[in-house]
Amino acid sequence: MARRLMFVQLKTGYDIDRGPSWIGWVDFNRSWKTARFHGRELRRFQSFDANFFDVETDETFWLSGPKRDRTDLRCGPGAAVIDDDAHDAYTAFLDGAPLPGREDG
Repeated sequence: MARRLMFVQLKTGYDIDRGPSWIGWVDFNRSWKTARFHGRELRRFQSFDANFFDVETDETFWLSGPKRDRTDLRCGPGAAVIDDDAHDAYTAFLDGAPLPGREDG
């Protein structure tokens, strides 16, 4: 599985970009169509504001690479919770290091 540092936001049950969000490690399968995050299995799909859904709960999520300017939320106030195991990699990324798992592009 490929592992990437990602921005993840829960969309179901919240107004646009008001759901809880995290910066953390996401594991993807070989086809990049299935992701694992916080014990959830997420499958790729596309809607106007989500790109993955939880196969057990049908909750929808937005996954994307984090932004250096910390504007990951498209609308609204708030900040993502940074997972403890991702803190060092995220801090290095904010300081200019390549995004882990994306060093070559």
